[in-house]
Amino acid sequence: MDLVPALEEPLKQPLKSVLGPATAKVMAEHLGLNSVGDLLHHYPRRYEERGQLTHLADLPLEEHVTVVAMVADARLHTFASAKAPRGKGQRLEVTITDGSGRLQLVFFGHGVHKPHKELLPGTRAMFAGKVSVFNRRLQLAHPAYELLRGDSDETVETWAGALIPIYPATAKLESWKIGKALQTVLPTAQEAVDPLPDSLREGRDLVSLPEALLKIHRPHTKADIEDARARLKWDEAFVLQVALARRRHADAQLPAVARKPKPDGLLTAFDDRLPFTLTEGQLKVSKEIFDDLATEHPMHRLLQGEVGSGKTMVALRAMLATVDAGGQAAMLAPTEVLAQQHHRSVVEMMGELAEGGMLGGTEHSTKVVLLTGSMGAAARRQALLDLVTGEAGIVIGTHALIEDKVQFHDLGLVVVDEQHRFGVEQRDALRGKGKQPPHLLVMTATPIPRTVAMTVFGDLETSVLDQLPAGRSPIASHVVPAADKPHFLSRAWERVREEVGNGHQAYVVCPRIGDDIDEPADPKKSGKKKSPEDEAEKRPPLAVLEVADQLAKGPLQGLRVEVLHGRMHPDDKDAVMRRFAAGDTDVLVATTVIEVGVNVPNATAMVVMDADRFGVSQLHQLRGRVGRGSAAGLCLLVTEMPEASAARQRLTAVASTLDGFELSRIDLEQRREGDVLGQAQSGARSSLRVLAVIEDEEVIAEAREEAAAVVAADPELTQLPGLRTALDALLDEEREQYLEKG
Repeated sequence: MDLVPALEEPLKQPLKSVLGPATAKVMAEHLGLNSVGDLLHHYPRRYEERGQLTHLADLPLEEHVTVVAMVADARLHTFASAKAPRGKGQRLEVTITDGSGRLQLVFFGHGVHKPHKELLPGTRAMFAGKVSVFNRRLQLAHPAYELLRGDSDETVETWAGALIPIYPATAKLESWKIGKALQTVLPTAQEAVDPLPDSLREGRDLVSLPEALLKIHRPHTKADIEDARARLKWDEAFVLQVALARRRHADAQLPAVARKPKPDGLLTAFDDRLPFTLTEGQLKVSKEIFDDLATEHPMHRLLQGEVGSGKTMVALRAMLATVDAGGQAAMLAPTEVLAQQHHRSVVEMMGELAEGGMLGGTEHSTKVVLLTGSMGAAARRQALLDLVTGEAGIVIGTHALIEDKVQFHDLGLVVVDEQHRFGVEQRDALRGKGKQPPHLLVMTATPIPRTVAMTVFGDLETSVLDQLPAGRSPIASHVVPAADKPHFLSRAWERVREEVGNGHQAYVVCPRIGDDIDEPADPKKSGKKKSPEDEAEKRPPLAVLEVADQLAKGPLQGLRVEVLHGRMHPDDKDAVMRRFAAGDTDVLVATTVIEVGVNVPNATAMVVMDADRFGVSQLHQLRGRVGRGSAAGLCLLVTEMPEASAARQRLTAVASTLDGFELSRIDLEQRREGDVLGQAQSGARSSLRVLAVIEDEEVIAEAREEAAAVVAADPELTQLPGLRTALDALLDEEREQYLEKG
């Protein structure tokens, strides 16, 4: 992060005597540490305390202790073992005493040579290790020790009370070897250039960077560790937020065509024919979007909305406003099923307004075309022609929209649905199709905690839709413990039959498709008895094809059951969805292809099989497919996991709240941030080391404000060379591209 020459030194050269080429190679290959600076920023994961000094008479079992004692006796034994069959095995047994009692130390193998030479009878030393029992006697196996030569009490106290850093290590390089290497490079920490402006550091009472590095690697007290972590968290949060603030600042300088809707154009005509009123939230968010569209800089906005909060309606109104203003709007969906679904619902919502250029179309109307990879050649040619001539004001498609062949007449707005499924490169390619950068609206139905939004989508302004439209029904969710209470599962199928009997429909979701391309089950069966948790984990996940077959022949016999999964031909998928939407199918057994965007208001029940195999956000998404009409929704989460397991607790959390933001916090606390931050944290150097996005909410929010102020005052950071250096290290090439395209 602070690549001044001393810290830029590659580990392979300056420290040959210490690290040696082999150690430097392991550090580079397994830990991504190439320079002295990298090593200094490889922070301890935790700290061991050697333990308070203990008398041998009262040693606690299974605890780490430190004792000061004299060697009474030392004996080297040889023995035969599997590793040393010819009696070449070596064991050193040392007996120590402190006047209050005696204790045996034991060393094995190659570890015997040094203590055999050093621990001679009469030697005083400090010994630290974990107390265990062998042959009914207390012992320390392979203890760390330090010989006491000058025997000052101070040495004893400081050695015993020392905090020993434990580093993220690999099988090839133990923590203590990393500690030794750090000991060598630590003096260069004095040369670390501080990325934080002095005013910020002093205003928040943070220690300097050299001091923080010394304290994190060689703390004398727990307060040292706290000081260091508080400071290093700020580095991570601030440098990342400065990168994002500069991105926002640069975007604000780009030119774009302002798109202001005509006072009585397509948007007005659309609003007039809506059979319901928009929610306050939809109106508020629409205003934020229209204000952005009216400026001559490209909008970059993230629209977060709970499942079913009416995001599509907000996006459609933004697209109509753009068409009103003479531009075209493109909506990117992650799957063909979803693109077709969006196309169908947009055309339905617009009615004759979507019949531009056709007989029966009204004066204010435009053409809405669909473009996917599996379309027939003729339909595709016509769609491409409508786009290049400007005949089609709105296009909805998959990444087929990004292909070189696709040309727009005047692309004004890009709406990306379900951001987490869309690569940055794809957004970038579509952006390049406008004469000037088009406005960008990213929609996500996965609620993202505020701090993650600030960290991952920090270059986007955020709008949140948290009201559900009128007429949406509550969803009751329950965990069905199939292993503990099989009769609960039977009752679940009865509930499905009841819903269908009342004229409704149901989904059954499974984690797997179940044809032979799927993963085979593990053939290795061990004879050991497994715990119920293991049993549930080891069994292959339930599959759509098998479950559909069992249900049709068993508990749901007589109902119209169909299957839907990602490996079906697009036309077949579309046909299945149409039949389900039309009410010609009672129960749809599907994989997560229904997770986003599928809208069938008559579907009221969902049974998720092996629910523990899905993530929290995914379950929340799936559940949002029911209760979309006036009848109440029911979601049953079936699992074989035992009650005390973490998986069961996760499901109980999902069943207990419909608040997606609350669930996203739970999800994030249970997983590592890396999984959530995903590609935004690409590049080894930039991954968060001490910053935790949930716990450090305040630091991130404050760092964002400070970063915005710094960038507004000095966009090129000419006054802050230390910060520039830190940014260059953070934005290695790959990451620079990521933010460029973000």
